[in-house]
Amino acid sequence: MTKRAVFLLSLAAFASAASMRATDTLLPQLAAEFSVSTGSAAAVVTAFAISYGLLQAVYGPLGDRYGKYLMVCATTLVSALGTYACAIAPTLDALILARFAAGATVGALIPLSMAWIGDVVAYEQRQALIARFLLGQILGTAFGQSFAGVLAEHYGWRAIFVVLALLYLIVGALLLLELRRNPITRRAAGETRVTILAGLARMAALLAHPWVRTIVATVFLEGMLMGSIAFIPAHLQQRFSLGPAAAGAMVSAYAAGGVLYALGARGFVARLGERGLAAGGGLVLAAGYLALAFAPLAWASLPGILLIGVGFYMLHNTLQVNATQMAPAARGSAVSLFALCLFTGQSAGVWMAAKVVDAYGTVPVFVAVSLGLVSLGFGFRWRLKIQAQSLRA
Repeated sequence: MTKRAVFLLSLAAFASAASMRATDTLLPQLAAEFSVSTGSAAAVVTAFAISYGLLQAVYGPLGDRYGKYLMVCATTLVSALGTYACAIAPTLDALILARFAAGATVGALIPLSMAWIGDVVAYEQRQALIARFLLGQILGTAFGQSFAGVLAEHYGWRAIFVVLALLYLIVGALLLLELRRNPITRRAAGETRVTILAGLARMAALLAHPWVRTIVATVFLEGMLMGSIAFIPAHLQQRFSLGPAAAGAMVSAYAAGGVLYALGARGFVARLGERGLAAGGGLVLAAGYLALAFAPLAWASLPGILLIGVGFYMLHNTLQVNATQMAPAARGSAVSLFALCLFTGQSAGVWMAAKVVDAYGTVPVFVAVSLGLVSLGFGFRWRLKIQAQSLRA
């Protein structure tokens, strides 16, 4: 019963990730249709990330109060409305507003799903199971980036949002059926019922703990640096004169890298441990971004994109697992605080990168990001070592 429930959460994660990354491939088309620069069109990415992050302050306590699985089901169904609004937006400002509204509900899906898994799965098995759950998110990333490009070439940029709206309705209906027939989804072991105000206070109180501050600060910086992903399809289209379908297909190598990590997660954890995954993830990310920045031909960008996918999930999955254990009694609030910092960081990163892209192009962004990520990976490795020593003391 748990495996089926997690599979359906993985489908919700698929839709969420597809929504988040769908506009990456579309940035040049949006810029052309609305007569703005690529950096200005990137406001559709920033708006989604801002609301996705800020609403975590609400969804974490709501998940703790009413049940995490129930909240995932409800917000999946409501996400169909905001997503369809993107499809019918008549202007860029209207699209930015619609993306903000969509991000406000889509933002509940992955963090609350991970928190629910944290409630029902023992810590020893959690990293491998979360990695499998994240296959849905990874494949959704590939779907959003590649299928958006294919649809844009044949039917226009609005088509992807119609498809995603239908997907939300289908997945939401399946989650509703699971709620009715699977008792574990209605009240998970370890799930607490608190008032929303108490949940918000608990979420703020988490920051009193040094280890919590370390994790959320690290994921904020990770999100800020990884916001550069939004410009990879535009980089491929502008540097190598690719169409949106070809660029989207190439960017799916990022998701393929994530799949490689997820399939081998158990072996990665056994051989490298958390500290090795953090440092190794930073190194692999840096190598991937540098390879992408200086690839002389379009096909030569593929290894770099693949490495970015592997490296990101090495580092990020390590952060996620630690986030599920920050506050077991308030896991929904803890994971939502984690997501809030990730996506506010991402929105800041996209905004800053857009300014550089418009002025100097994508290469300086990718080089700076590579240096930042390798420093971040080794920095978190050092903090994990200090934390382990303090727990043994």
